[in-house]
Amino acid sequence: MPQEISVSYQAIKSKVYRLIDSLVVGEKSESEVQESIQRWWALIHPADRPIAQKYLLLVLGRSASALDCMGDAFLSVSEVVRPQITDAALPSKRMRLVERIVKESSVRTAV
Repeated sequence: MPQEISVSYQAIKSKVYRLIDSLVVGEKSESEVQESIQRWWALIHPADRPIAQKYLLLVLGRSASALDCMGDAFLSVSEVVRPQITDAALPSKRMRLVERIVKESSVRTAV
Protein backbone atom coordinates (compact mmCIF):
# COMPACT_ATOMS: atom_id res chain seq x y z
CA MET A 1 0.00 0.00 0.00
CA PRO A 2 1.47 3.42 -0.97
CA GLN A 3 2.50 5.82 1.73
CA GLU A 4 0.18 8.81 2.18
CA ILE A 5 1.95 12.16 1.94
CA SER A 6 0.49 15.35 3.38
CA VAL A 7 0.39 18.26 0.97
CA SER A 8 -0.57 20.91 3.49
CA TYR A 9 1.36 24.17 3.44
CA GLN A 10 2.76 23.43 6.91
CA ALA A 11 3.91 19.91 5.95
CA ILE A 12 5.68 21.15 2.84
CA LYS A 13 7.27 24.06 4.70
CA SER A 14 8.54 21.63 7.33
CA LYS A 15 10.00 19.33 4.65
CA VAL A 16 11.77 22.23 2.93
CA TYR A 17 13.16 23.64 6.18
CA ARG A 18 14.47 20.21 7.25
CA LEU A 19 16.24 19.84 3.91
CA ILE A 20 17.70 23.35 4.09
CA ASP A 21 18.91 22.63 7.63
CA SER A 22 20.53 19.38 6.50
CA LEU A 23 22.43 21.32 3.82
CA VAL A 24 23.49 24.05 6.24
CA VAL A 25 24.87 21.64 8.85
CA GLY A 26 26.45 19.43 6.18
CA GLU A 27 24.40 16.29 6.77
CA LYS A 28 23.38 16.13 3.10
CA SER A 29 24.90 17.27 -0.15
CA GLU A 30 23.00 19.17 -2.83
CA SER A 31 22.57 15.98 -4.86
CA GLU A 32 21.20 14.13 -1.81
CA VAL A 33 18.67 16.90 -1.22
CA GLN A 34 17.63 16.75 -4.88
CA GLU A 35 17.19 12.98 -4.62
CA SER A 36 15.14 13.44 -1.45
CA ILE A 37 12.81 15.89 -3.20
CA GLN A 38 12.44 13.52 -6.16
CA ARG A 39 11.55 10.60 -3.86
CA TRP A 40 9.13 12.79 -1.92
CA TRP A 41 7.48 14.02 -5.13
CA ALA A 42 7.03 10.46 -6.38
CA LEU A 43 5.08 9.63 -3.20
CA ILE A 44 2.56 12.43 -3.75
CA HIS A 45 -0.64 11.28 -5.41
CA PRO A 46 -0.92 12.77 -8.94
CA ALA A 47 -4.23 14.44 -8.03
CA ASP A 48 -2.52 16.26 -5.15
CA ARG A 49 0.48 17.44 -7.16
CA PRO A 50 -0.92 20.79 -8.36
CA ILE A 51 -1.51 22.03 -4.80
CA ALA A 52 1.78 20.50 -3.64
CA GLN A 53 3.57 22.34 -6.45
CA LYS A 54 1.84 25.59 -5.52
CA TYR A 55 2.85 25.28 -1.86
CA LEU A 56 6.38 24.12 -2.69
CA LEU A 57 7.01 27.05 -5.02
CA LEU A 58 5.54 29.43 -2.46
CA VAL A 59 7.79 28.11 0.32
CA LEU A 60 10.87 28.10 -1.91
CA GLY A 61 10.19 31.65 -3.09
CA ARG A 62 9.67 32.95 0.42
CA SER A 63 12.76 31.09 1.66
CA ALA A 64 14.89 32.57 -1.12
CA SER A 65 13.57 36.05 -0.36
CA ALA A 66 14.25 35.60 3.35
CA LEU A 67 17.82 34.47 2.67
CA ASP A 68 18.39 37.40 0.30
CA CYS A 69 16.99 39.81 2.90
CA MET A 70 19.23 38.41 5.65
CA GLY A 71 22.27 38.55 3.38
CA ASP A 72 21.53 42.16 2.44
CA ALA A 73 21.02 43.10 6.09
CA PHE A 74 24.30 41.46 7.06
CA LEU A 75 26.20 43.23 4.31
CA SER A 76 24.66 46.58 5.23
CA VAL A 77 25.73 46.40 8.89
CA SER A 78 29.03 44.59 8.53
CA GLU A 79 32.40 45.78 7.36
CA VAL A 80 32.44 43.17 4.64
CA VAL A 81 33.15 44.68 1.25
CA ARG A 82 30.09 44.19 -0.93
CA PRO A 83 30.98 42.42 -4.18
CA GLN A 84 29.98 44.03 -7.43
CA ILE A 85 26.49 42.85 -8.32
CA THR A 86 25.66 43.34 -11.97
CA ASP A 87 21.91 42.94 -11.49
CA ALA A 88 20.86 44.06 -8.01
CA ALA A 89 17.18 43.44 -8.81
CA LEU A 90 17.71 39.70 -9.41
CA PRO A 91 16.19 38.51 -6.08
CA SER A 92 13.02 40.54 -6.62
CA LYS A 93 12.77 39.31 -10.21
CA ARG A 94 13.09 35.74 -8.99
CA MET A 95 10.34 36.30 -6.40
CA ARG A 96 8.01 37.83 -8.99
CA LEU A 97 8.60 34.83 -11.25
CA VAL A 98 7.81 32.40 -8.44
CA GLU A 99 4.67 34.36 -7.53
CA ARG A 100 3.55 34.30 -11.17
CA ILE A 101 4.07 30.54 -11.38
CA VAL A 102 2.09 30.06 -8.17
CA LYS A 103 -0.77 32.21 -9.45
CA GLU A 104 -0.81 30.42 -12.80
CA SER A 105 -0.78 26.99 -11.17
CA SER A 106 -3.70 27.97 -8.90
CA VAL A 107 -5.67 29.12 -11.93
CA ARG A 108 -4.97 25.85 -13.71
CA THR A 109 -6.04 23.75 -10.72
CA ALA A 110 -9.30 25.69 -10.37
CA VAL A 111 -10.32 24.85 -13.95
